[in-house]
Amino acid sequence: MGSKHMCKVKGLCIVRESVKLAPEIYSMWLEAPGIVEHAVPGQFVSLYCSDRDHLLPRPISICELDYERGLLRLVYRVVGEGTRQFSRLSAGDALEVMGPLGNGFIECQSRYSAQSRCLLIGGGIGIPPMLELAKQLHGDVTAVLGYRDSNLFLKDEFEKYGTVVLATDDGSIGTKGTVIDAAAKHYKNTVPGQPFADVICACGPVPMLRGVKAFGAERGIPAYISMEERMACGVGACLGCVCQSVEKDSHSKVNNKRVCKDGPVFLSTHIEL
Repeated sequence: MGSKHMCKVKGLCIVRESVKLAPEIYSMWLEAPGIVEHAVPGQFVSLYCSDRDHLLPRPISICELDYERGLLRLVYRVVGEGTRQFSRLSAGDALEVMGPLGNGFIECQSRYSAQSRCLLIGGGIGIPPMLELAKQLHGDVTAVLGYRDSNLFLKDEFEKYGTVVLATDDGSIGTKGTVIDAAAKHYKNTVPGQPFADVICACGPVPMLRGVKAFGAERGIPAYISMEERMACGVGACLGCVCQSVEKDSHSKVNNKRVCKDGPVFLSTHIEL
């Protein structure tokens, strides 16, 4: 597994299935054996639009991997014309894809065994990237998932691999509030000073990740966070998706990290949020 994330390919992939899961949320399975062979949880792919009016690729995190059949699943939100084009695709359509990109959760997976207690936290469209990680960790998995409302896309899939704790912005289901509110409530009866998990893995918007970093630090639990940033090239050349790092980057010689190349997954103590 250690060398998988060093490879990437670009080519046409065939859509196997495309369905709507919730308002503006779509799921797509792609035949992509060359990508799947090298992919790990937490990585992403770049999808190219079919028209020349949209030249830059759209980065979308990998939701699931089927290594035996060479299939990958993407679950994404329609936020512009590019993703709207993808939502109109049907089985049999071809799509240009490059990947796998980024580093994924491979360091986390190599450090924690199947006996580890793993807390996964996903907010909004940061939920899908956590599903394949939940499948592969094989430990004691608790997934805290944050939604806007009662459209709980992927909830049933997560329940196959561990305990699911819910938070909703409108309070319709689970804890009303943030994923941090839900996690604190879920673990309220744990012994103070004794970490209730061996590791935290999270993906979501920056305010959520800032809360995850503080939540882990207060409880002495290391946290790996997957950053969500706008990207242009997706391969580390344009420096359009940098975040502030604690140490100087070997590429730019300043306190920056390229989310697409050095990330998107970072140990939280390595990044300023």
